[in-house]
Amino acid sequence: MRALIVIDAQNEFSPKGRRPVPGYTDVIAAIAAHAEQARRANRPIAWVRHFNKPNESPAFIPGTWGAAFYPGFGPLPERELEKEFQKNVYGAFTGSDLGDWINGQAIDEVLITGFYTHGCVSTTAREAIMLDLKVCLDADATGACDIEHEILGTLTAAEVRRSALLQLVNMGAILVPVQQPLLQ
Repeated sequence: MRALIVIDAQNEFSPKGRRPVPGYTDVIAAIAAHAEQARRANRPIAWVRHFNKPNESPAFIPGTWGAAFYPGFGPLPERELEKEFQKNVYGAFTGSDLGDWINGQAIDEVLITGFYTHGCVSTTAREAIMLDLKVCLDADATGACDIEHEILGTLTAAEVRRSALLQLVNMGAILVPVQQPLLQ
């Protein structure tokens, strides 16, 4: 069985958030299309929400606007196949019961979407690969930010996303477009 995993589709990544991502609304639209597709096909959806640890930055604080899912996102109460998972590290499998939930539903394939492509999406995809799950990604349904380092230089958000996706594909992940009926 296939499942959709939505990583950190939270307000903090919006243009008004503390971690704005270029093209946020386009990524949100692609994620929404995948969620709609999964619901129509009666497939499971894991909604993952990040909360910072108390000693970290003031972003992603529980109960704040920034930590909330994008409006309309999150598990529908009437759908038993949707569940929220919370994390305070990059990977959605670490420190949550996502792995047990996936095993309990005999899921063998996941489509991973969300934010940051180079951080939480990438780490979650690597964890899923290590669990022998078939991992699919839609580049349009992931978002990244610019990265700068005084010695290594700067990468634009598009370069960061492309680099992260190239690495994941090299590890066995499969790229799929939102239009492809993956979750049927």
